[in-house]
Amino acid sequence: MEQKQYKGKRGKMASLMSEDEKQKGNIQDLSYDFACRMVRLYQYLTEDSEYKEYVMSKQLYRSGTSVGANVRESQHAQSDKDFLSKMSIAYKEADETSYWVNLLHDNGYLSEQQFMSIDNDIQRLLKLLSSIVKSMKNKISNHSNK
Repeated sequence: MEQKQYKGKRGKMASLMSEDEKQKGNIQDLSYDFACRMVRLYQYLTEDSEYKEYVMSKQLYRSGTSVGANVRESQHAQSDKDFLSKMSIAYKEADETSYWVNLLHDNGYLSEQQFMSIDNDIQRLLKLLSSIVKSMKNKISNHSNK
């Protein structure tokens, strides 16, 4: 049976952010870059490696791309509470993605180097999203106390 040659049929992939760019990046850029990484990791786990792992990788794909989708949605929030809701969901999805990455790593699907690289990005997103959520909660609380 002939194996599918996806790479030849696909368009050119965008470059991912460098570590320097990530350190200076905003939540929109970081979450989009992370989603691109999750798409590529899904492709690697399901098509390009010997693993052909579909169950955990699908969960990782879903939660990992949802982070950026919710951040993007937050840009068009109808209120501060709507913004807070979207960013809180993005945080929860990033945390879920961390779970799947750990599970894949602890079961031999990701090398230590792959894991550390992805985990660093997740921790950066979690820290930034946590700060955004906390700031927005304070803003909403201060407005309701006036």
